Amino acid sequence: MSANSLPEGAAVWHSLEVDKALDLLDSNADSGLTPQEIQQRLQKYGPNELEETAGRSTWEILLDQFKNIMLLMLIGVALISGLIDLWAWRTGTLKPGEVPFKDTIAILAIVILNGILGYVQESRAEKALAALKKMTSPLVRVIRDTRLVEIAAKELVPGDVMLLEAGMQIAADGRLIEQSNLQIRESALTGEAHSANKQATLKLPEETDLGDRINLVFQGTEVLQGRGKVLVTNTGMTTELGKIATMLQAVENDPTPLQQRMTQLGNVLVTGSLILVAIVVIGGVIKDGGFKNIQELLEVSLSMAVAVVPEGLPAVITVTLALGTQRMVRQNALIRKLPAVETLGSVTTICSDKTGTLTQNKMVVQSVSTNNKTFRVTGEGYAPTGDFQLDGQKISLEESPEIPALSVACTICNDSVLQKEQGEWAILGDPTEGALLTLAGKAGIEKDQWNSKLPRVAEFPFSSERKRMSVITQVEGVATGEASSRGVDPAIAGFLQSEPYLMFTKGSPELTLARSTQIHLGNYTGPLTEEHRQKILAENDLMASKGLRVLGFAYKPLVEIPPEGSDETSEQDLVWLGLVGMLDAPRPEVRAAVQECRDAGIRPIMITGDHQLTARAIATNLGIAQEGDRVLTGQELQRMTDQELEQNVDLVSIYARVSPEHKLRIVQALQRRGRFVAMTGDGVNDAPALKQADIGIAMGITGTDVSKEASDMVLLDDNFATIVSATKEGRVVYTNIRRFIKYILGSNIGEVLTIAAAPLIGLGGVPLTPLQILWMNLVTDGLPALALAVEPPEPDVMQRPPFSPRESIFARGLGSYMIRIGIIFAIITITLMLWAYQHTHAVGYQGDPEAWKTMVFTTLCIAQMGHAIAIRSNNRLTIEMNPFSNIFVLAAVVVTTILQLMLVYVPPLRDFFGTHYLNMQELGVCIGFSALMFVWIEAEKIFLRIMGKKAV
Repeated sequence: MSANSLPEGAAVWHSLEVDKALDLLDSNADSGLTPQEIQQRLQKYGPNELEETAGRSTWEILLDQFKNIMLLMLIGVALISGLIDLWAWRTGTLKPGEVPFKDTIAILAIVILNGILGYVQESRAEKALAALKKMTSPLVRVIRDTRLVEIAAKELVPGDVMLLEAGMQIAADGRLIEQSNLQIRESALTGEAHSANKQATLKLPEETDLGDRINLVFQGTEVLQGRGKVLVTNTGMTTELGKIATMLQAVENDPTPLQQRMTQLGNVLVTGSLILVAIVVIGGVIKDGGFKNIQELLEVSLSMAVAVVPEGLPAVITVTLALGTQRMVRQNALIRKLPAVETLGSVTTICSDKTGTLTQNKMVVQSVSTNNKTFRVTGEGYAPTGDFQLDGQKISLEESPEIPALSVACTICNDSVLQKEQGEWAILGDPTEGALLTLAGKAGIEKDQWNSKLPRVAEFPFSSERKRMSVITQVEGVATGEASSRGVDPAIAGFLQSEPYLMFTKGSPELTLARSTQIHLGNYTGPLTEEHRQKILAENDLMASKGLRVLGFAYKPLVEIPPEGSDETSEQDLVWLGLVGMLDAPRPEVRAAVQECRDAGIRPIMITGDHQLTARAIATNLGIAQEGDRVLTGQELQRMTDQELEQNVDLVSIYARVSPEHKLRIVQALQRRGRFVAMTGDGVNDAPALKQADIGIAMGITGTDVSKEASDMVLLDDNFATIVSATKEGRVVYTNIRRFIKYILGSNIGEVLTIAAAPLIGLGGVPLTPLQILWMNLVTDGLPALALAVEPPEPDVMQRPPFSPRESIFARGLGSYMIRIGIIFAIITITLMLWAYQHTHAVGYQGDPEAWKTMVFTTLCIAQMGHAIAIRSNNRLTIEMNPFSNIFVLAAVVVTTILQLMLVYVPPLRDFFGTHYLNMQELGVCIGFSALMFVWIEAEKIFLRIMGKKAV
């Protein structure tokens, strides 16, 4: 077969016999490919590399920042202001001491600063694909043209014969030709925690899940032990790792809710500003009967344009989000992408892995069945402390000698170690075996002691075909010739007569029971009747239905050590000991976190690669699902169309045996239903779903580099409860962002209306210069806004549903508040402006007639201080609040007021900002008018309270 006729399908290799796969790829297991075939296939399939699609360059990202409509308007304002100053400079009409182009320079500096802030947020390159590439092996051993050679992994082609050995990272997907005790760690790809035992001779059904394709190997996985020969079937982007890379690059980064709202805000503000500018210019031209005062009208227009743009807002939002990330890190949530802080507050659905996130990733024995009795076992984690209960009552081990007997088997037939590290009990080895050691510890059976009482002399290791393991031990008391009554521990006194060896077996309950002919009943053995068998199998089914992983235990006295390889004959006529059922126990704090989710209107969903019975048991225990709720398996999901999945996705809270493509489809279906989704994951296979989700959450302890790079947030403790805490913080951040937007834009509208009113009511000149407006927007607005950003959360922040991520920035009364407060601001300031103009132009006035402008400037700035104090709460009066609960607001008000007075009373600053000296009477009038703003907002709260309404 030529290279051009090679099969394109990759899904069927596990369903083919080895010979058929070799035929399809025109390869030979012993000689491999010829140089000519290799060259042809390299040309057809290309190198065995992950390909990266081109993204935006650094310059493109930077230039995109200046496409923001508010920045574009400021650039236009700066250019026109510069042209006016240039004209004045050339014609000699500059005022004495006036610095030309200072407005232009100040505005452009703000534009550049905001552009840099946006660039820094957006320029963090996606490194998920780079992390994927690290998982590929640089060198690989293959058979080519009958010779064993070592080549670069990128030179592999379909049809190559690749050799595997322990410690290797697999360089391509392939069909096993032969294997010997081959175990491969595939957890990063499949999500399964345990290693996969591979078998070359199997032919599997086409619909077999990825994690169960034990006759295939996959790129990026690691050989733990054994060796194998593999027919390479897929390379580069057609491997399972390549498919993940394709999915990663296909996911588009949509703007976050905050970014969408800021775009909407910019559009509204600029449009409103241009309409007002048009009204002022046209009104001024009509009023003057021509263009004789066009320069003055242009200056008014420029000031209005600068006033409407909240220049300090991007910096305040950035600082607010950064402060949010610091608070989240203290709660074990590391934010990788700054906008994700606020986005968390909009989450409506949390899709969580089971293992390690909802559970402790520690297997804990829950139930023991022996001698026709089933005991409940208490205790948490790996700590060997707990009780054995029968019918809810604690029992003593003296009354139930079968428990210590079974515990000895759990200890001896075990390769793990239980130890205490820094006050915490931990396992070295397999978590399942760790749970057995913990169980034995609760029964008073310690491994170190029993290793000396029953030293291991031989074993039959576990294999996936046998589904069991056996350990042969020497009985020390008997071996030394002592009487068994004196030399053997009472726990195993009933196990043997005078035999010098004991064999302990553990494994699949059904298979171990099938090899047993007797049963241990307390201190003696008896025949294993059919009635016994049926009861044991029924108890096994009952444990499995509760989601427990069940193991069966048996023993056999031996006269001599059985020869190596005699497991088939030696593991017969066993004495049945009992069943042990264990579970990856739920984290104790997760149940409360799930309830908090539900109280907050957030729906938790479990998505796991585990068995559906286990998934249902954990989900029901935690309150994620109710008894009888549907569990959707990966195979069922595979048969569904996207439309069918979309119809079911709101009805299912448990997904079991799922693959990476399924996770991605679940997220997409939820998003099409309008849900705002947070998705957790730790494996390479989770990366596309993490990137697709509105908030991708990677595991900090167990997570791969690929999953972390694709995520928005990393859980440093892998704990579901941390997600809920982060969501609460996200809601607080969004509430505070809305609070300071109300604060900033209310005053901006007041500024615009005040500036627009000056020429229309016949006052000479512009009351505020662009530089003064920049001062207000950056300093007198910016500092208090930063202080409002750290306002503590309201008590009910997690007692309400999430606000829609698609709601307008002006929703829930924010728009009407801004307009209302802006109008009040304008009325107060225009009233002051009329009085100040008449006051400074009165006969006999000693000061500068232009001082009325400084009074307007000062009133606007100080009124904002009252606004900042009053706006801390939407409903509570200021006197009802602890003034020191946010000390930063008080500090910002004091500092900003002092800075504002310095602009009036420090000569160099007065000259630069174009202000004028105010006497104490004038300053007192300004403060009096400013205080009216505070009084109005507090009066609004009282009015709403009387009317029984709640401000939002």
